[in-house]
Amino acid sequence: MTSTTDEALGYEQARDELIEVVRRLETGGTTLEESLALWERGEELAKVCRRWLDGARARLDAALAEEREDRDGESDAE
Repeated sequence: MTSTTDEALGYEQARDELIEVVRRLETGGTTLEESLALWERGEELAKVCRRWLDGARARLDAALAEEREDRDGESDAE
């Protein structure tokens, strides 16, 4: 479940926090409970990043499709 604050996170914010979570997990020195909480937070942040990237991909695909349609329409008119 994603919290409302996660919904408001920008891609860069989520990515930066995810990098920090990974760094803390790699460094070690946390209890099992803390490590599990960090892992779960990392999973949520990864989902936020994936949603942003999927949205960007969809926008790019739509723009490219529109450009192709415009180009095909121009060549048909000639």
